[in-house]
Amino acid sequence: MDYSSLPKVELHLHLDCSLSYDVVTKINPEITPEAYRDKFIAPPKCADLADYLTRAFNAVELIQTEEQLRLVTLDLFDQLAADNVLYAEIRFGPILHTQNGLTPEQVVKAVIEATDEGVGRTGVQAGLIFSTLRNYSEEQSMQTVELVREFGGPDARVFGFDIAADEAGFPIDNHIKAFQYAKKHGISRTAHAGEARGADSVWETLRHFEPTRIGHGVRSAEDPELLVHLRDHRIHLEVCPTSNVQTNVFRQIEDHSADLLYKAGIPLSINTDTRTISNVTLEHEYRVMENVFGWGPEQLLKCNLEAIEHAFCPAEWKRDFREKITSAWSR
Repeated sequence: MDYSSLPKVELHLHLDCSLSYDVVTKINPEITPEAYRDKFIAPPKCADLADYLTRAFNAVELIQTEEQLRLVTLDLFDQLAADNVLYAEIRFGPILHTQNGLTPEQVVKAVIEATDEGVGRTGVQAGLIFSTLRNYSEEQSMQTVELVREFGGPDARVFGFDIAADEAGFPIDNHIKAFQYAKKHGISRTAHAGEARGADSVWETLRHFEPTRIGHGVRSAEDPELLVHLRDHRIHLEVCPTSNVQTNVFRQIEDHSADLLYKAGIPLSINTDTRTISNVTLEHEYRVMENVFGWGPEQLLKCNLEAIEHAFCPAEWKRDFREKITSAWSR
């Protein structure tokens, strides 16, 4: 089936991992197509998540001014519009973009302004999620979550707090205080887990961070008790199929747990994770699920409706998205 014309929702999308060749050449005109593929796109199989993330470091180095932040944000909106994405939650780490003197506040303002511009230009609606990183100090995590509170609010673009990077390499200790702060102040929370580590990392994340969503979470399938917990507590998994094969979570796409998780009744959505590093679109990921697991409009519509239910945006947005998605997919 052709999913390209159908409206879609994406909840797990990294800004700094989704730079097209066009926008990279605007920032660095000397880069060649070969160098772009080498530096920004991962091979079909990496050694592990840490290997995969080296491409993100190359991208972050390019995004260190307000104009560069504006360019990559608008570029992502063009990609989303081409993919017929109705609503996206875009995540990034503000502190990552302070290497050349910007303050985190300046970074946030630049991305918010560019997001407003992108929404106006493309019609794609979006919210922002700020990510702390596993390797950050407690102070850096607190700084990040405080930015969510400062720039969030009923009429704001900033909707939530996340923790990203390699959970296999760093403990959670430095980040418990930030997630407690987020809970205290009513900040929506998601967290990467069950990717580089197994089901134990999901349990740990649920206990200490209390998120309503888990980024990836695909190794939850290793623990039947965890599957029951996720289903009964309606914890949403942000599943990114191609990315999980590239990072060696699964040997091949046929081994992916998405179909098992879906059949276990766990709320989940299909996402790209990184449109450039994984070199995918949502339409591509939908076709993967169709070709490998026999999914069709019924399963993918349900995933979109689950994404809307668990999105961090205002309730009135959700009503509008639900109507548009249901109407288009029913045809």
